[in-house]
Amino acid sequence: MTTTPDQLTDRELVATLDEWMAAIVANDADRIGAFMAEEWIMVSENGIATAERFLGLVRSGELTHSAMRRVGDARVRYHGDLALLTTRATNTAHYLGTRFDADEWTTDVFTHAAGRWLCLLTQITAAKPG
Repeated sequence: MTTTPDQLTDRELVATLDEWMAAIVANDADRIGAFMAEEWIMVSENGIATAERFLGLVRSGELTHSAMRRVGDARVRYHGDLALLTTRATNTAHYLGTRFDADEWTTDVFTHAAGRWLCLLTQITAAKPG
């Protein structure tokens, strides 16, 4: 069943995503990692990246972000102990000194553990312009 527990929970989950995005823009690997479950992965056109790999790139300074924000409303659906949050986001990343601007649809799978939301998986799909 894909019912929403309540609007307060939706807002809490979206606020968690916004805080995670702020941590990414701050390029603070420890803050970023605090939003990820240990087994977190990101799936994109480049394949699968683990939390360890992603956070290592941030710690080394090879990967930085100067902007990241949600565009429009987020869609939240619950499936037992899991929450799926889908939204459109834009970001500016710098990898090995090269700037990348992205407009993407993201789906994050969260679990609620020890009183907080942790992301298990992030799926990124490039958005078509227009």
